[in-house]
Amino acid sequence: MTFEAIVREWAGPLGLALAAMLTGLIAYRVSRPIALRLTRHTRVLRAVAERMDGPLHLMLPLAALAVVLDSVPDTVPGIDGIRHCAGVLLIAAGTWVAVAAVQGVGDGVAVLHPQDVDDNLRARRVLTQTRVLTRIVKGVLIFAGLSFVLMTFPRARQFGASLLASAGLSALVIGIAARSVFGNLIAGLQIALSQPIRIDDVLIVEGEWGRVEEITSTYVVLKIWDERRLVIPLQWFIEHSFQNWTRSSSQIIGSVMLWVDYTTDLEPLRGEATRLAKASKNFDGRVCLLQVVETSERGMQLRLIVSSPSAGQNWDLRCLLREGLIAFLQREQPHALPRVRAEVQSAEAARDTDARAPVDSRKASPELHARLAGTEPRQRGDAAVSDATGMADLTAPTGGVPEPDEAEIAGR
Repeated sequence: MTFEAIVREWAGPLGLALAAMLTGLIAYRVSRPIALRLTRHTRVLRAVAERMDGPLHLMLPLAALAVVLDSVPDTVPGIDGIRHCAGVLLIAAGTWVAVAAVQGVGDGVAVLHPQDVDDNLRARRVLTQTRVLTRIVKGVLIFAGLSFVLMTFPRARQFGASLLASAGLSALVIGIAARSVFGNLIAGLQIALSQPIRIDDVLIVEGEWGRVEEITSTYVVLKIWDERRLVIPLQWFIEHSFQNWTRSSSQIIGSVMLWVDYTTDLEPLRGEATRLAKASKNFDGRVCLLQVVETSERGMQLRLIVSSPSAGQNWDLRCLLREGLIAFLQREQPHALPRVRAEVQSAEAARDTDARAPVDSRKASPELHARLAGTEPRQRGDAAVSDATGMADLTAPTGGVPEPDEAEIAGR
């Protein structure tokens, strides 16, 4: 067939195809403002309409083109290939529209349940379920769209028939190879339904403190307090234990530990702690309690527990109280700060103590025997050091060696 004959054969169908696509574009232009006006009072439908705006701009002309091509006679050269291409594009556009509609539903639900409120527990629960389920549904729709596209190819249909013939072995091999993928998908469904974690939950995972930033169909992104990101497979949350600080409520109680001296007056300290807590916006008024929880040979340990609406606010409140109580002790009770005590004795008191202490004659030195007998020799201007006690006899004539200070004796 000559080129002129082909042009004559395609002249009519081509004109019809262009007219059909133009009709589809006009239908889109007319229906778009009507749809937006009808859905302006419903947030979910409005979000769906906005999401489907772009895909419908492509789908309506392709649908009109497919209808026209089906009416074209089979004798037109190359019509089968054109029909196949138009069918593939129509399936892709239809899949895009379906995915956009699901995403629009998710956006509308998110708008109906904002997170920027004081008590956002229900909003986070709904948002978590919506995000996980929309991702799963979108994955199923994309997989179905690809399957429909492959079914339009004859060889692909034969390949599918051969796979069905060996379905048992193929399913076993695919199941083993994709065990982790399917495990994460099932874990995602379980998390969406039972909700051990939600968006914006505060978790402790592997010793890391962070908030759930994103939940996908296969993993969870945990935003650590120092801006790092911890990516965790969904199946990990099903198989391991973890801490969820906002499971039923974001309220939390934190503690501040202080070591003080035994001479500390606790009542003024309790009053200062209460005053500082009530003056802070991070205190919710539920708990503010100061108690002695530990003692040692050097001092006692105080624990102050305070409550806050959230973990972040409780951290700021604890730091504020810790700094404020230390400043209060330095200002009002400096003697209450932890200190180390030492007992200092004069040389004469030390000799009296040594005289009263029992001495093993087999281990005593000649100098100690002389001291106990009262015949210890003294050298003018010098200190005779006892081998048994390590203390110095600082007795000296008038104008001799001065009395040692406290630091010198403590150092000895």
